[in-house]
Amino acid sequence: MKFRFQRKYLALPYLAFLLLFVVLPIILIVYYAFSDSTGRLSIWPLQNFFSDTDKLEVLVISLIFGFINTVLCLLIGYPVSMLLANKKYNKNIVLVMLFIMPMWINFVIRTWATRDLLAWMNLSGGKYPELATIIGLVYNYLPFAIMPLYTTMLKMDKSQIEAASDLGANPVQVFFKVIIPMTKPGVLSATTMVFMPTISSYVIADILGEGKVTLFGKYIELYYKSDWNNGSFLALIMLVLIGVTSLVSRKFTREDNTQVRSSIW
Repeated sequence: MKFRFQRKYLALPYLAFLLLFVVLPIILIVYYAFSDSTGRLSIWPLQNFFSDTDKLEVLVISLIFGFINTVLCLLIGYPVSMLLANKKYNKNIVLVMLFIMPMWINFVIRTWATRDLLAWMNLSGGKYPELATIIGLVYNYLPFAIMPLYTTMLKMDKSQIEAASDLGANPVQVFFKVIIPMTKPGVLSATTMVFMPTISSYVIADILGEGKVTLFGKYIELYYKSDWNNGSFLALIMLVLIGVTSLVSRKFTREDNTQVRSSIW
């Protein structure tokens, strides 16, 4: 029987990669999260998590840092994205590249450079660990907020903005009733790309907070060094948070698309 090559066979390397480096690690995480040190199935890591106030406190602090960082990145990134997407003020790609270029530099190098800069400004993590950590988080994750917002704003229907102005809407009304609804997919995407990585981040908090700020990702690393069961359950909590955030984001995106289609017809 003669073998016939089909295009679907091109997916086999990706399928193998997916099974080995995505599915299998998740299975191992779930196994260790619901077993004890002897390998027997147990809910001890679950009980330990909800009975340990330190873990819950670190999770709450991480959520607060994630919320603050996301809000600041949106507040800074939104007007910057509008400026970059407006061809009246930005006629070339140079400004866009200036905001994206820091992402090309190694993450750790950027963080150490930020630490030296904050020390020169007398804002080191030894004196202001929370402030230094927030500054580092905003600096590192701001491009992840700008890019989806910028991409969405490039696709905005400018005729709707002009029509709203012609019908008597002032600039504030145009912004809140026309521009923001059109850019909501970009806002949701930016929120997802900033919020979850902030919670799982620990390099920035370690370097800039100088060990005085502990985020959830650091807790996972610490437990994986000594206790795989607790570490796996903490990692599972992180996976659940990521999944819930993705589902909520997808739901709002579908609702927005449905509203757009209904308004068109």
